[in-house]
Amino acid sequence: MTIDYSHAREMMVEQQVRPWDVLDLRVLDVLARLPREAFVAELHKALAYADIELPLGHGQKMMKPVVEGRMLQALDLQPGDEVLEIGTGSGFISACLGELAREVLSLEIQPELAERARQNLDAARLGSNVRIEIADALQWQTQRHFDAICITGAVDTVPAHILKWLRPGGRLFVIQGRSPVMEAVLIKADGSVQSLFETDIDYLQGAAPAPQFHL
Repeated sequence: MTIDYSHAREMMVEQQVRPWDVLDLRVLDVLARLPREAFVAELHKALAYADIELPLGHGQKMMKPVVEGRMLQALDLQPGDEVLEIGTGSGFISACLGELAREVLSLEIQPELAERARQNLDAARLGSNVRIEIADALQWQTQRHFDAICITGAVDTVPAHILKWLRPGGRLFVIQGRSPVMEAVLIKADGSVQSLFETDIDYLQGAAPAPQFHL
């Protein structure tokens, strides 16, 4: 059976993303144009536009389209922005960020995923302004500062050093807390926190809460 990905993409935007209060026309345009199926494993291409997470390997998953949409909208990216993405995954969000901002640096801890994401971006002829670096963001050090940072895996608590990478006026999107109810928030460089929505996703590698033992 041949899948009409263009139609599936349109239905995803109109029936999933827009009803979840994603109203930013730039974000909707990007999600309506970019070929999400090009970033999904062959086995799961038929599900590329379904309202589910998709496995990427190494215990990682691709976010639901609605969560991706809300994240992109919350970041309110401008054409001149420099963005840091923590957790490249498939490279799809990297591509979206690249369409909305000037430059994207994406950190991926798994070399195999980083390589596959770069291949996905190149094959889709996207991401010319996206650089992927193999690194553990929890240990990574830089003198750079960014207008926006997005973390694509959950954290128990937001690492303080990541907040220091924000420029004045910068913002960080992250999903924090403990399963099964986590909170997506937007943290501004001035320390203010805006609660966005509740969800439940897998933790960023190394960012899960420490095991607790009860007698």
